[in-house]
Amino acid sequence: MSELRIIEDDLSGPEIAALLTLHLAEMHQWSPPESVHAMPLARLRADDVTFWSAWADNSENGARLAGCGALKALDPQHGELKSMRVHPGYRRKGVGRAILEHLLGEARARGYTRVSLETGRPEPFLPARTLYASYGFAECPPFADYVADEFSVCMSRAL
Repeated sequence: MSELRIIEDDLSGPEIAALLTLHLAEMHQWSPPESVHAMPLARLRADDVTFWSAWADNSENGARLAGCGALKALDPQHGELKSMRVHPGYRRKGVGRAILEHLLGEARARGYTRVSLETGRPEPFLPARTLYASYGFAECPPFADYVADEFSVCMSRAL
């Protein structure tokens, strides 16, 4: 893969809007509405969320959106990963790992002692759960405003 650049993003670009639209559509395809916790674009712009985009630089085609991720502040010691998404054309190329490592680094820089996330339980979410588990995330009880349901999995890890 070409070089990957991860930058803080203001969510104004059409590429980001398209990827987040795909993200929300797939979440609704795989889970019932009450179990979809993906944030819409407007919510990702809130003050308690910082959003990053990952760009693959290719000398032939310029920069292309490869993925994204966000970090939501839950309290001064606890952050939540949100909107982790890899563009379909960049899956299985290390983009998800790079975004996750970036988000964990940002969480450490903020002084968080814990990072948590919610993801889906159905089969299409298995690659995400496997990635998170490989970085030390383990299933945990629901946190923040989440409630237990058969379609969701909450995971957390100490930093």
